[in-house]
Amino acid sequence: MGSSSKGKRKVTASTGIRAFFKGGCDTSQPTIKACLQSKEKWKNTDMAIALWFYDACIPINAVNSPFFQKAIDQIASMGHGYKSPSYHSLRVNLLRNAKRDVKLVVDSFRSTWTETGCTIMGDGWKDTRQRPLINFLVYCPKGISFIKSVDASDIVTSAENLCNLFAEIVEMVGSNNVVHLVTDNASNYKAAGSLLSERYPNICWSPCAAHCINLILKDIGEMNDVKAIVSLASTVTVFIYNHKFTLNWLRKTTGWKEIIRPGETRFATTFIALKSLHDHKDSLQSLVTSGDYKQFLRIEKGKDVKQIVLDERFWNNCLIMVRIMGPIIRLLRICDTDERPSLGYVYEGMFRAINGIKRLFRNKERLYKPYIDIISDRWDRMLRKNLHAAAYYLNPAFQYESATFCTHPEVINGLLDYIETKVDWCNPEKLSQEIGMYRERQGSFGRKLAILTSKSDRPENWWKLYGCDAPNLQKLAIRILSQTASSSGCERNWSVFERIHTKKRNRLEHQKLNDLVYVHYNLRLQHWFDHRKRSYDPIDYESIDKTEFWVIEKEQDGELNCDELEEELEELPKDDSQLVEDDESEIGEDNDIDLEAFQRRRLLDDDEDNDCKLRRYGSLHQYNGMAFSIKQATLRSDRNERDFEGKEKESMKIVQKASTEWLEYEEVGKGKEKESTSETNEASERVREAGREEEELMELQITINKSAEGHKLGIGIVAKQIGGKTRAE
Repeated sequence: MGSSSKGKRKVTASTGIRAFFKGGCDTSQPTIKACLQSKEKWKNTDMAIALWFYDACIPINAVNSPFFQKAIDQIASMGHGYKSPSYHSLRVNLLRNAKRDVKLVVDSFRSTWTETGCTIMGDGWKDTRQRPLINFLVYCPKGISFIKSVDASDIVTSAENLCNLFAEIVEMVGSNNVVHLVTDNASNYKAAGSLLSERYPNICWSPCAAHCINLILKDIGEMNDVKAIVSLASTVTVFIYNHKFTLNWLRKTTGWKEIIRPGETRFATTFIALKSLHDHKDSLQSLVTSGDYKQFLRIEKGKDVKQIVLDERFWNNCLIMVRIMGPIIRLLRICDTDERPSLGYVYEGMFRAINGIKRLFRNKERLYKPYIDIISDRWDRMLRKNLHAAAYYLNPAFQYESATFCTHPEVINGLLDYIETKVDWCNPEKLSQEIGMYRERQGSFGRKLAILTSKSDRPENWWKLYGCDAPNLQKLAIRILSQTASSSGCERNWSVFERIHTKKRNRLEHQKLNDLVYVHYNLRLQHWFDHRKRSYDPIDYESIDKTEFWVIEKEQDGELNCDELEEELEELPKDDSQLVEDDESEIGEDNDIDLEAFQRRRLLDDDEDNDCKLRRYGSLHQYNGMAFSIKQATLRSDRNERDFEGKEKESMKIVQKASTEWLEYEEVGKGKEKESTSETNEASERVREAGREEEELMELQITINKSAEGHKLGIGIVAKQIGGKTRAE
């Protein structure tokens, strides 16, 4: 029996079954032992992990890390008795090994950099201490890699120092590999980019396209008519999301989706919310007309919300704003992601956005001009470069679509200028001949398959297949069309990098932190690029901050997610052919929109709060009519003011002439004053003499009167005497 038991132990040891299950079990399926565990043990295990999170202050969303479940599976596969790595191992040995493995992945991109070129993305930001920090990343179609993080406090104010910093990163990547540098569009970055282009003629600098488009959205959002519409829409959403009954009532409706969804830019969130609100028009109108809503009619804001929701002009204005911003947001969606190289779509996207807005307003300049002016100003003054025109011309999806291709001279001139200034590795005459072949569809460009796939294939892949007859132009096109147009497609939460730049750490600790960030960020980049999809955690406080205006009762001051835009706007095409289809279905003239009503709406003055206006005039209709009348009167006053300003100089001349004449008259008056004074004195003397004569006459009259009375009295006496004598006789 003893020998038998020993034999069994030897067989078990020799087969290595225990070692196999310790290190190589299939973690995708639970073991029998795991299935037989009691619920109490499951709870205890979960609580042990939770307590570790709470004690170490680990963010709860760390469970969303792709490496969290892998770590749990590996621990479970080790079985009972596994000891975690020590502090020293995590800090030194394991970190060094992880950096080595990550560096191998990054180095594997270098072969791609040589073939397709790459874009250096300089993403500037400020930490909690307001220090300007710059993180440098390298983009190529194969993936994004993190290079370095720099504290630019002593650099950012000088264009020369910034240029030296950019040159250092260029040398790390390889100057012959770099095609494009994308940074912030501040004046110092712009000057540094120009200096770098002079130092490296093959490198082109441009500002971040997504940032420029965000500024367009911001500028349009600050227009008075847009602010008025957004304010009314916010009144509705704030009321809905701050009353549990209304929100629950709507959530019970069929096919309900939340109105407010955070975008990666606040300005895009505004117009996404307008689109979402318009999609819920029927549900909202059903709510405010239902008997259940009567309880809210006792609230002043409840009455205002009902008036807004039942006003068709409000919905018409929302629809027009969504139609205006649709092309811009679709372009932002393309530029703001790194799922595909976006440089070849910027020029076309801006061109289509401008034309789409004009068609929406049926080419009525008075309606579209304010919006086109904002877009053109940002596009011409800030974003447009020769590189964008060259990428547009070399994109076969647009070149071979003659009906919509932009034939403006700036396109071909941009391509030729780029070749003359940036291309020094090829004879320009050969490139010119090959451009003609490409334009006329000669050689391999004229293949039937090349024409059929010009819209469906990615541009850089199309050139690899069908550009063999024009090798020089093929190389140029691949290097241009493989680049990104913005630096915003990478991680935006840079708080993990703040500890690198603290001054209280010794050199060794600082190097370890750099290694830690290098490993951390490149792991996240690789995972993100492999999955190519981003989503928001339900408790993502940074995303919540972007929707305060729409859900918080006290409104405060008033960036884009691919998945959200898939639902809110036109679906992102799966192939490039859909990118060049017409937008008639979205902005056609047969849409049920009232442009004249929208024009009147643009005349509304937004100086006062909309809630106050509603309370003052009683209803939205009265408010609109009153505001329109006030605005018309204001316009008439403005015209009168302009007429006055036009005549101001002329009137000033008249005033000056009158002043001169008055002075002359005043001098003459002084000369005549003395004469008039003497004449006045003489007249006064004559008056006094006349007065004296009058007094004498009055005295004489009195004397005469007295004499007459005496005579009368005497005559009476005489008469009496004579009468007495007569009677006596």
